[in-house]
Amino acid sequence: ESIIQEYGGKKIELDYHTPFQLLIAVILSAQTTDKQVNKITPPFFQIVHEASDIVDMPIDTIMGHLKYVNFFRNKSRYIKETGTILANQYNRILPDDLTLIQTFPWIGIKTAKVILAVLYDRPYVGVDTHIHRVMNRLWIMETKTPEQTDKEIEKIFDTETKKKLHHPLVLFGRYHCRARAPKCESCTLSQYCKFYKNTFKKIWIKNTLKIKASKK
Repeated sequence: ESIIQEYGGKKIELDYHTPFQLLIAVILSAQTTDKQVNKITPPFFQIVHEASDIVDMPIDTIMGHLKYVNFFRNKSRYIKETGTILANQYNRILPDDLTLIQTFPWIGIKTAKVILAVLYDRPYVGVDTHIHRVMNRLWIMETKTPEQTDKEIEKIFDTETKKKLHHPLVLFGRYHCRARAPKCESCTLSQYCKFYKNTFKKIWIKNTLKIKASKK
């Protein structure tokens, strides 16, 4: 609840103006920071608004715009393929169907849930490494992979809670409960946190004892 209160008013950090641009941005964000995606997409989004804009665009042109993100060659091909499918078969409209949208190139469960949650306000949590880490550190579940965490979230949380969870959890994991150097000292949830109990608290006690010993 405190995570939702702190980060619940904030939305996805990817910049976009149309649904197809959101799809592109989410695809590009895989193993690339949102900040980097936002840095390279503005010129591309000036010429690509809808899926139909990319159908006849040479793949080399697409790659030229997207070359500063990881795996840009594959991502460029998948974006062109998906845009072509949307333009030719779906009248440029992203289908509001979790199973169907996963049949498009590069779109897995996480990407599909993020897109449908943002565009259609669906009760989906697109589990990435941030959400997976937070869920496990707070003892909410014990899972080994984001895919397992996704399944547990579907079981544990009701529809309205899932609608509120995605962005707050991502932002909390990205900026506060980081993989390295988490901000445990200022976290209001430290009393519930596995990482704090097993790691940070022990380090803090050890350092405190060293400081006291040095003053004697």
